[in-house]
Amino acid sequence: MSTEAEETAAIEALDGAEWMGRNLKVNKAKPREEKKSFGGGWGNDNRSASRRY
Repeated sequence: MSTEAEETAAIEALDGAEWMGRNLKVNKAKPREEKKSFGGGWGNDNRSASRRY
C-alpha cells in the first residue's frame, strides 16, 4: 500500500470477510521477532553421541 489510508481501508474491507466458507482475520504486518535457540535436540551435546541404537 502506498499510504496509511489505503492500508487502513484494505484492512477494514477484508477483516471479517468470508472466503471459501471461512472468515478472514486481517491485521497490519509486524516485523518478525528473533527467537532464541533452545539448544536441545539430537547432536547438540556430547551425551547424544553415545546414544546410538
